[in-house]
Parts: sequence; structure tokens; C-alpha cells
Amino acid sequence: MNNIGFFGTFLIALLLSPTIGCAQEAEPEGNRVAVPILLYHRFGPVVADSMTVKTAVLTAQLEYLHRHGYTVIPLRQLIASLAGKTSPLPDRSIVITADDGHESVFTDLFPLIRHYHMPMTLFIYPSAISNAKYALTWSQLQEMKQSGLVDIQSHTYWHPNFKIEKKRLTAKDYETFVQGQLSKSREVLQRKLGSPVDMLAWPYGIYDDALIEEARRSGYIAGFSIARHPVTRADSMMALPRYLMINPVQGTAFEKLLAESSRSREKRENQP
Repeated sequence: MNNIGFFGTFLIALLLSPTIGCAQEAEPEGNRVAVPILLYHRFGPVVADSMTVKTAVLTAQLEYLHRHGYTVIPLRQLIASLAGKTSPLPDRSIVITADDGHESVFTDLFPLIRHYHMPMTLFIYPSAISNAKYALTWSQLQEMKQSGLVDIQSHTYWHPNFKIEKKRLTAKDYETFVQGQLSKSREVLQRKLGSPVDMLAWPYGIYDDALIEEARRSGYIAGFSIARHPVTRADSMMALPRYLMINPVQGTAFEKLLAESSRSREKRENQP
């Protein structure tokens, strides 16, 4: 969405908390994964709102990944690994995602990922595409998809707050509403872009057991929320964590974020 309203303060606090997501269930030896997923929203020369990352900051982050031996892998490769369908992931693997479909993804982020040849996944809500002034167009999405670097997935149909809608609607109407948000997004994206849509980013990071069950029935194999820790096999496939990227996460703060995931991988490699 163009701004996150009430949830801006909550999301920033979630990102900056040093304790969120630290308690992890033990994994079997030789079966450990620790991969950070970075979540961006929009970019620009100045910080226009809480979800804007300056383009100069983004550029420095991608250059850091490039120079320090990180391998940016497609999100789908991580999902396949979690499902046991691929060989071990490259050392220092990392994933890049962006939510909402802001036009700056095309004007600012896309040129950089082409320059560094880094894949990414874009989660969008199709009601805004070619409609909202701030949003991408279908032709821009097609151009990004055709590059082979951008996978486009669902962020529901119009980015609702499911907590608010659940209070506002009757139980039956809410069930119908959820089904429409999940299924219509898939249908429109697949029809417009001609590629599979089976991954979902939960709007505002809101999900519960009933929403997860409906997402599975709607054809989604993986879901993504917002939590400050790397993806491990202990995480639910329908609520995988992502690091919310805001402008203050730059320089040493960005390096600290990456070091957190590196320590998790080193612990795995040093297992007797």
C-alpha cells in the first residue's frame, strides 16, 4: 500500500527488536538452513514515509552483498530446499523480496538487480496495478518478468487488514471475503502474466490458522510474514519470516543483520 497507516510504528518496532524470533526449535543435524529474506517496499531520493528506503542506501546494500560473497537466490529455490527437493543451498544464501508493487520497484530497484544480476520476488495486490498513481503498470510487470530475474506473486487482491475485516463482517461474509482476496489475486496475476502464482505475502504480516488453511485450499504452497530472523526448517512454510527493510537499516546495522544469519550458518557447519 502507499502507506501502512496504523501499523507503521508496529512494523518498525518489530524490525528493531533484538529478541523477536530468537527462540528457534532445534533441527536435526545436517538438516539446518539459515537464510535471511529481505523485504523492501519502496525507494526514492528521500525518505517519504516509514517504508521508504533511499535508493542510495539500497545501492550500497546490494554492492555490499556483491562484494562480500553473498549469493542472492530465487525465493522459489529456498522453498524447494525447505521441501527437500533440491541440493544444499549455496553458502551465504540470501533472498530479496519487495511488497505492494510501488512504481519505484521498476524505476529504482529493477535497474540495480539487472546490474548485479540478482533475482527477486515481487508480491503485489493486482487491484492497484495500472490503477493507482503510485503503482506499477502491467507492462512494467511484464518487462520485469521477461528479464528472468523477477518472479511475481500474490499479496492478496487489494491488501486488506484481515483483523479489521473479521470484526466488520459476519462470519459468513468474512469467509467469502477471504476466499475472494486469495483466489482472485491468483487468478488475475496468472491470467495477466502467464506464470504460476502459488506464494503469498500476508498483508501487514497478519495471519492465523484459519487464514493459512484457506490459503492452502486456494492453491498457495508458501506464505510470508514479517519476523526478524532467518528462515529455518523450524518455521511454518505458510508463515516464513522476512526482515523488514527500512532506511535506518544501513551501514553497520545492515552488516549486523547479515552477521546474525551468518552465525546461524556457522553453527550448523561446526556441528560435530
